[in-house]
Amino acid sequence: MYGPLTSDLAPVAESADGCHVDTDDMRKNTTSNAATPGKQKLCGWLNKNFKIEMTDGRVLIGVFLCTDRDGNVILGSCSEYLKPEDNGVIEEPRVLGLVMVPGRHIVSIHLDDTTNCNRETM
Repeated sequence: MYGPLTSDLAPVAESADGCHVDTDDMRKNTTSNAATPGKQKLCGWLNKNFKIEMTDGRVLIGVFLCTDRDGNVILGSCSEYLKPEDNGVIEEPRVLGLVMVPGRHIVSIHLDDTTNCNRETM
């Protein structure tokens, strides 16, 4: 017979803006129930288009889904663009889908904010 289901994962609550917040963090921070400015900024970037330049010259463009403490980034619906050849020929992008980009290989990240018609560099 099977025993009760248990989980080692921390419980998660959803804040008013739809961003998931770890309830253990909320219990530790009893002085304020509001998310920190960093968490709020990350929540604002969720489901936005990101352009990530990597150390080997590749460029990845996809939808920002999440990150972790090590700076690794998960992109959805991602396409890979290789750096242009010496003769200036640019190859077609390669569709990758869901991608985890190691933080140590990230040179720069650009947020593609088409609603304001400008680019924000992080």
